[in-house]
Amino acid sequence: LPPPMAPRFGPLQLGLAAAGTAAAVLDVCVDGWVAAEYAWGGQPGLAALVLALLAIASVATQACSWLWLRSDPPALRPDVPQWLVAVLHLLQLGFLFRCLHALRVGWKVCWEKAEEEEEQSRMAFLSHDISMLRLFETFLENTPQLTLLLYVILQTDKAEPSQGLGICTAFLCVTWSLLDYHKSLRSFLQDKYELSRHSSIVYFLWNLFLICPRILVVALFALLWPYSVAVHFPLVWLAMFLWVSLQGTDFMESPGPEQLYRAMVAVILYFSWFNVAQGRTLYRSIIYHGFILVDSTLLALSWLWCQYPSEEHSYLVPLVSAALPCYLLGLALRVAYYKWLHPNLQMQQEGSYDVVDANGRTDGLEFRSLSVPDLVNRRMQWLAQAQFPISRTVGIRFLNVAAAL
Repeated sequence: LPPPMAPRFGPLQLGLAAAGTAAAVLDVCVDGWVAAEYAWGGQPGLAALVLALLAIASVATQACSWLWLRSDPPALRPDVPQWLVAVLHLLQLGFLFRCLHALRVGWKVCWEKAEEEEEQSRMAFLSHDISMLRLFETFLENTPQLTLLLYVILQTDKAEPSQGLGICTAFLCVTWSLLDYHKSLRSFLQDKYELSRHSSIVYFLWNLFLICPRILVVALFALLWPYSVAVHFPLVWLAMFLWVSLQGTDFMESPGPEQLYRAMVAVILYFSWFNVAQGRTLYRSIIYHGFILVDSTLLALSWLWCQYPSEEHSYLVPLVSAALPCYLLGLALRVAYYKWLHPNLQMQQEGSYDVVDANGRTDGLEFRSLSVPDLVNRRMQWLAQAQFPISRTVGIRFLNVAAAL
């Protein structure tokens, strides 16, 4: 059978991209509103912390965006003066500019039909970079702010409707960013099936069930000893940073920016799994989830130990007790995804590829590229090789669930 067609960018994708851009702008506005509420409510420390998280996430995201634009081939860069792009990034508007530029290209792809295949490939490049930047921004800003918001609610022992809505929305944004990143990465590969509706739902749910307990126990630990998180986070982050460094990532163009990338990935790993190295990930996944499971359990047990026999926050005991089953459910859903719902299974069911049809390749990865010779988005190539290491030929004969974990 011929390889599957790469996912195409259409009106639905354009609408989702526009919604994502609007959500990014709204998120910044809401953060500013929350900081103002804290300041007016006599909590300038919390207001400063919210603004600091927003600033750190924005600066890191803008720095990555600018470094990527500088290293991209000219054909992938926006057709505007580079000094203007640099100024926009200094003003913390570079990510918004990327989103608007992608919407312009997406409109051209959907309605003008000019050089359709060329623009489809270009749109895949743009969409992936935006998805990756959104993932960085979400984990650098939203997950810490979500933990902070949950901590404030638990500390004051009351929740405004807006706070409850904010927590639900933040959880959805975090897990959606992971799903969107995975789907955009698949769109870059010429021979990868899209995620089905059921696959997307399970992918979304497993990340939700893995992230929720982690944020809950960190917030409870902060409730117990507020300043202890200032010790716990740097220690775990440093361990993750060293672990990522030992895996020998080669994502950025030079050593300095590579350290920035590793630092941001370490923040993601504090809350969620993120693969950065090529090859089978079974043992790395076991090490990571084992570490996070032990660390989160210790945080939860420390809170339970100090909480008992106090009646304060006793209503949280059942919730904390359900954190471990929730995490284990997330792991079970992940195994179920790779066993029954992974798109590679569709390739198997349809007969997959004949060895001769593989064109002599053994890596199994065919990247979407533009008609310009040697024009490849190196970042996407690296991540695709890390995320999809199993070859077509090997995939026909061997689909190990654990190898995909």
